Amino acid sequence: MPREHRVRLILAFAALYVIWGSTYLGIRIAIETIPPFFMAGFRFLVAGIMLYAWARLRGAPPPTRAEWRTGVIIGGLLLLGGNGGVVWAEQRVASGLAALMIGAEPLWVVMLDWLRPGGKRPSLTVALGLAIGFAGVVLLVSPSEFGGAGGVDPVGAFALTVATVSWAVGSIYSRHAPTQASPFMSTGTNMLAGSALLFVAGFVTGEPARLDLSAVSARSALAVFYLIVFGAVIGFTAYLWLLKNTTLAKASTYAYVNPVVAVVLGWLILDEPLTARTLLAAAIIIAGVVTISTFQYAKAGAQRLFARGGATALPSSVPSLPEEG
Repeated sequence: MPREHRVRLILAFAALYVIWGSTYLGIRIAIETIPPFFMAGFRFLVAGIMLYAWARLRGAPPPTRAEWRTGVIIGGLLLLGGNGGVVWAEQRVASGLAALMIGAEPLWVVMLDWLRPGGKRPSLTVALGLAIGFAGVVLLVSPSEFGGAGGVDPVGAFALTVATVSWAVGSIYSRHAPTQASPFMSTGTNMLAGSALLFVAGFVTGEPARLDLSAVSARSALAVFYLIVFGAVIGFTAYLWLLKNTTLAKASTYAYVNPVVAVVLGWLILDEPLTARTLLAAAIIIAGVVTISTFQYAKAGAQRLFARGGATALPSSVPSLPEEG
């Protein structure tokens, strides 16, 4: 492998691991002085415009009516239900704990894909991964005092659970929905539609009365800038480049690393508690996700090895773009 290409791979993986892992911290800082739904709506509005414009400059056609309809559905599930639930919950839950709960999203994807009509029953190995992963979630949100902490705020934990399920449903739906061939245009469309829904949620919950632009701190404003430019645009571009230059299994390892990065950054920068309970729950959740993903990737690889003349579908547990991507 040429040295220049190896350096690009390292930089792209570093962007995926560090940037996407740090977005939970960025959200927590941004909502210190900005209402959550308005903050998220503005973030995805600007990022969506940038991706939409870039796709058009590269020759992508504008979305059709059917593609806009898909964008509204995916934007509603991923950005309003998924990301909106995260930004709201981080008013009550530490950024690192939020990242750990969201890190269980691949578990929900497998579970819901099994329960849907015509869904496929998971194998024994995948079922074991589900049991391990959800055991970690239960440990994390349990009200017991094991490990030095009293668990996650129940309202915040419920909001994060709803957000994770919404993201998982959106991930499953997006695999079969009509979307643009250009990933930049498709993502830009989803972001623009999702931002509109987030602004509506902000108006419904009375955020205009709580928004005081003169009271927005410099660090909250910088956090929003970071989430737009680095979290949405640079992180997404790095992910697409990796999909073309390495294997899907390697590109998707962000799902294991991001929660760890988020927990460490929350501890270092915001003094969020880092207890034995948190570390144990993180290890169990990640072990469950790794068990499922490793089996599914191996199975998909075997299918591609013996397939003749046809493309093999991605395994059902392949993580979609993360909620904070």
